[in-house]
Amino acid sequence: MNAQTPYRLKSYICGGWHAGAREGAELRDAGTGEVIALIDASGLDMAEALAYGRSKGAALQAMTFHERAEMLKALGKALDAQKAEFHALSLATGATPRDGMVDIEGGLHTLFAYSGMGRRELPNSRVLSEGDVQQLSRDGSFVAQHILTPLNGVAVHINAYNFPCWGMLEKLAPTLLAGVPAVIKPASQTAYLTELMVRRIIESGILPEGALQLISGSVGDLLEHVTAQDVVTFTGSASVGRMLKAHPKIIADSVRFTMEADSLNACVLGPDAVAGTPEFDLFIKEVSREMTVKAGQKCTAIRRAMVPRGQVHAVTEALGKALAKMSVGLPGDEATRMGALASLAQRDEVRARIAELRADAEIVWGDPDEVTVVSGDAEAGAFLNPVVMYCDDPLGASVVHDTEAFGPVSTLMPYDDLEEAVALTHRGKGSLVSSLFTNDPEVAQAAVIGMAPFHGRILLGNRDSAKSSTGHGAPLPGLVHGGPGRAGGGEELGGIRGVKHFMQRTAVQGTPALVSAVTGRWIAGAPANNDGHPFRKSLAELRIGDQLITEKRQITLEDVAHFAEFTGDTFYAHMDDAAAKANPFFEGRVAHGYLIVSFAAGLFVQPDPGPVLANYGLDNLRFMTPVYPGDTLGVQLTCKDINPRTNSEHGEVRWDCCVTNQHGEVVAQYDVLTMVAKVWPS
Repeated sequence: MNAQTPYRLKSYICGGWHAGAREGAELRDAGTGEVIALIDASGLDMAEALAYGRSKGAALQAMTFHERAEMLKALGKALDAQKAEFHALSLATGATPRDGMVDIEGGLHTLFAYSGMGRRELPNSRVLSEGDVQQLSRDGSFVAQHILTPLNGVAVHINAYNFPCWGMLEKLAPTLLAGVPAVIKPASQTAYLTELMVRRIIESGILPEGALQLISGSVGDLLEHVTAQDVVTFTGSASVGRMLKAHPKIIADSVRFTMEADSLNACVLGPDAVAGTPEFDLFIKEVSREMTVKAGQKCTAIRRAMVPRGQVHAVTEALGKALAKMSVGLPGDEATRMGALASLAQRDEVRARIAELRADAEIVWGDPDEVTVVSGDAEAGAFLNPVVMYCDDPLGASVVHDTEAFGPVSTLMPYDDLEEAVALTHRGKGSLVSSLFTNDPEVAQAAVIGMAPFHGRILLGNRDSAKSSTGHGAPLPGLVHGGPGRAGGGEELGGIRGVKHFMQRTAVQGTPALVSAVTGRWIAGAPANNDGHPFRKSLAELRIGDQLITEKRQITLEDVAHFAEFTGDTFYAHMDDAAAKANPFFEGRVAHGYLIVSFAAGLFVQPDPGPVLANYGLDNLRFMTPVYPGDTLGVQLTCKDINPRTNSEHGEVRWDCCVTNQHGEVVAQYDVLTMVAKVWPS
């Protein structure tokens, strides 16, 4: 890619690479201003692209969650091996190598994270059961279970320019794990980096045909062809997001739409965090970092910084010293600490927003019109030095709470008490993230409870988490990324929550046998097989519903006394009959709950070496009825769920364990988790 022969970006749709009908708009290197690519998607059949994705979606849906998780892992490894190529091109976006790591390694980390979540938290099946089985009849013959299945459409991801790699991968990972194909539409300014990564993904051959398509340029009439089985996600400005959300087809067909929009995120310096405290220093470090990473072009960057009025001078001075070290220049220059904005147009946009902010605030550090660089041409490249503004009356102001300069710009705002600081965070009308630097638990509690309804995430920073904290501006795969109100009202990531966004939740009602057949998980009341001890069966032989009804065992007073002495658990209800009777829950001395669990294991465990390799836990343990000396216990153990692990010689088996007394009352209920060999002898 160079100025003499600009590269013509192509779209990958319907199984092939296609150029637009026109030559295309010029895309320039953010640091040098050289034309490096042309972009255009005119003339492409968007309806055909969506239809193609839907028709090929069956291949993804046929895979289990674990198979899709392994696919994400393989994809992450393949891209990781080529990340040097992505980093080299990333410099053209204005990103320094440090910025590139946020975008490229951050995206790869998301792939690996969702791969791990898929294997740990989801079953090795195509249907996901959610919540408990609902008993709809007294005799247990009519039950219900919520399930989730992949939508039969396509996820259209319209992304922002600031993270051409992470922005794609953080949406693609949960989409593919859910079993839904995706169409990616990157923002034009940096689409050349997204296109390169998509080329490498397609070349890897890891994804099924049709699982990923790319539109390099305008989507044209694509939204005219979405259906109720499709999903549209958008990251970008609130104004564009509202326009897309109001598209007649999206409204008419109730198309799922998730928006992550620009956000006036806040950072609060706690009233206890005065100059000289670790929290004060951490606040300065965080604000300066969030102003300069990606040249402040982050949806999570700190736009408003609330400080105690008595600390304004100290904060202004300390922040100026920190920003003075942030040398601006060509992204590849070792002397550069902050690179360029994505384009000259973006620099003009930021300068225009700074001019608007001056209606409420004054510039106290930096000059948006005077650019100083350590390398590169200050005018040819989209360079801008950091700018700090100060609004003395933030409660009476409006522009500073409504206008975002999407660059290295932040506004300081004084507050007189914590309640006022919280109120100022609300003035952003809904944000992706806010942070608070304090070492006072009472301040943390009051502030978080007050701020939470207006924010998708809140970071608490202090001296104890300084070394381990991921920081204000880092969305994490396991945490929700999104916010209410102005921030879009949507959610991304958030662990498996992000996967469920691309699935349909359905309540299935019927007999236990039929509902169990749908979910692939045994439900009480469904048929059971009592043809030998299930612990003697490998995964090749074991079936859902294989069951063991054990012999009985009587609990004696000596058992209770011995267990108390042996374990040291001498709680009075196990040792003192009179004291136990005074307890409203007991009629006298009771057996320990864990004695019941231990005796139950003694009843159902098969002691010889066999396919059951290990017990790795209990889930949902509940003690339902007190057990007294003289009671007789028995166990019904049923194979509830089988999850063979891919690329492994064993799998996970969940057993339903129901312990009853001589009256047929359930005294304990729980799931036993074991590792079982796929074949035995192995």
